[in-house]
Amino acid sequence: MHGKHYSLSRRHFIRNLGLLSAGLSSAAIIPARALAADNQLTTVKLAWGQTAVCQSPISVALKQGFFKKYGLNVEPVNFSGPTDALLQAIATGQADGGIGMALRWLKPLEQGFDVDLTVGTHGGCMRLLTPENSGITSVKDLVGKSVAVTDQASPIRNFFAIQLAKLGIDPDKQVNWLQYPADLFGEALRKGEVQALATDDPQGWLLKKQHKLVEVDNNLNGEYASLTCCVLGLRGSLVRDNPKVAQAITQAIVDAQQWTADHPAETAKIFAPFVPGSVPVEDITAMLSEHTHAHHSTGEQLRKEVAIYINELKTINVIRPDTDAQRFADHYVPDVLVAGAQHQHHAA
Repeated sequence: MHGKHYSLSRRHFIRNLGLLSAGLSSAAIIPARALAADNQLTTVKLAWGQTAVCQSPISVALKQGFFKKYGLNVEPVNFSGPTDALLQAIATGQADGGIGMALRWLKPLEQGFDVDLTVGTHGGCMRLLTPENSGITSVKDLVGKSVAVTDQASPIRNFFAIQLAKLGIDPDKQVNWLQYPADLFGEALRKGEVQALATDDPQGWLLKKQHKLVEVDNNLNGEYASLTCCVLGLRGSLVRDNPKVAQAITQAIVDAQQWTADHPAETAKIFAPFVPGSVPVEDITAMLSEHTHAHHSTGEQLRKEVAIYINELKTINVIRPDTDAQRFADHYVPDVLVAGAQHQHHAA
């Protein structure tokens, strides 16, 4: 397995030579014991794509004090680029961590990016939408049709391409994926240039309501109801050198996810200022309520989910056929929440 040896040896190389030391943030050099001092917070930088609904728990954690509860002073780095570029920012030390979509990140990780996945944050933000009269009632009806995507490596395209491949349909040859800027999706549909939209929230939910679209499929059906779609990635050197900080960031995000699930209306108010356009809080509440923010998988459970996605991405030729899914998951999903950590933190 060429790719696995590459990423392992690369990580070993970085660990021994300290090649990234010049780019590390303060989190990597503050001793872990600083977490214990009430008046001394460890500063970490989290890359944050503010308008992405997957990131709403970061706004919650900032507003509700979850980061400070675990001894962290979080500096949000507003990041508006694609999530693969966000992953690169984490790997190169521009940020200590961030949340992105697994189906976008797993390929760069296969290529050796030094980032660990510590918690799956939620599921349910990918949608396949069509007009009411399109005649498309399931994924298999996309054969011969045009579908709008933001780019050809879009995690949403990957997800629905996987569903086509499972049905024996070649998503590259039998479906026409057309690239549009996200804000032109509705127009492309109205003009008849595409017959369906493969999109994520908040845009997907809002387009569905605005244009009275039919949701043909999403990532909450069948096995996906209990799979994460978004993950928290932390810089590998941070996880290795400062496991207490990695644990604190992860636990704060877990707490924020659960708070989001328990308080969707309050979360919507916190997140509303970051949503483009004047979207009613009631709409954001309804959208958040459709997501599985109570599903925050870590450790062994997250490794199982990552392995599933690795094998699925092989079916659409994104991941190499010789990549061992379980070895990949074991390598990139560490156990940062030690036994009893959640109980101890909540009791603190």
